[in-house]
Amino acid sequence: MSEPAWVPLGTAPMIPWQIVFTALASEPPGAGYATLDTRNGHPVLDYDAAANEGVMFRGVLPNAYAGRGLNVKLIWAATTAVAGNVVWAIGVERINAGGQDLDANSFGPTISATATCDTVSGETTETVIPISAGASMDGLLAGEMFRLQVYRDAVNAADTMAGDAELLAVVITEQ
Repeated sequence: MSEPAWVPLGTAPMIPWQIVFTALASEPPGAGYATLDTRNGHPVLDYDAAANEGVMFRGVLPNAYAGRGLNVKLIWAATTAVAGNVVWAIGVERINAGGQDLDANSFGPTISATATCDTVSGETTETVIPISAGASMDGLLAGEMFRLQVYRDAVNAADTMAGDAELLAVVITEQ
């Protein structure tokens, strides 16, 4: 057995922080929400193929955020499909002190991505949606609270996958 390979500090790319949300951390909107389910004991959010459904995740952007924008990775699977595309859409809402009235939504622009499901039902697919710093992130700054809205744009003509899309987790990192 060989010795482990050691990488000197500073020679490999490092992710200084990440925010991870599982299906259990979701907050449903008032209507049109993805439903909590399980698949072989794994909590998932079921997004219907016939109507737009979404959820929100609440977090705090780490103080280590350096202002380069975010990458939002969605880890998902198809309930039964083995072909077709899903259109995922996200939006960020900044919740800063004295700046956000909690009685109203104030999400920044919607950013979407079209992803092809895995050819084996139940195997996961990872879809990364980049968000530029600034207005695309609703002006979100380091140390501030936010909500991330994640929905399936099922009525979009590019969304061709039959059946539910099951969201397992969302991972946010800096670009």
